[in-house]
Amino acid sequence: MSDTPDPSQPAAACAPAPRQARQAALLAARAGHWRQTRRLTALLLALWFGAGFCTVFFARELASVSLFGWPLSFYLAAQGSALAFLAIVAGYALAMRRIDLRYRRRAGALEAARP
Repeated sequence: MSDTPDPSQPAAACAPAPRQARQAALLAARAGHWRQTRRLTALLLALWFGAGFCTVFFARELASVSLFGWPLSFYLAAQGSALAFLAIVAGYALAMRRIDLRYRRRAGALEAARP
């Protein structure tokens, strides 16, 4: 077998065109972006579940622990859960900014590589 392409085959069938390669790289970058976004969302939903449901479900067990003179279950219900939700929203905003900037850099580099 020789390394020369078969002249009966179109050039696009022999080697991917640069445009197709850029498109494939852009699609791969987009898939990575959404994979990171879904992973972050799943993690933050688990934290939300822990802050919302688990503190209520384990309130009796948490009542034996005291924080600033108040039972921990009371503190979490009154203020802790709200602060946890605020931290979750802030964490989501910061993490998504980082993920989006990383994706924009990759997409921009791919667009700048246009012939």
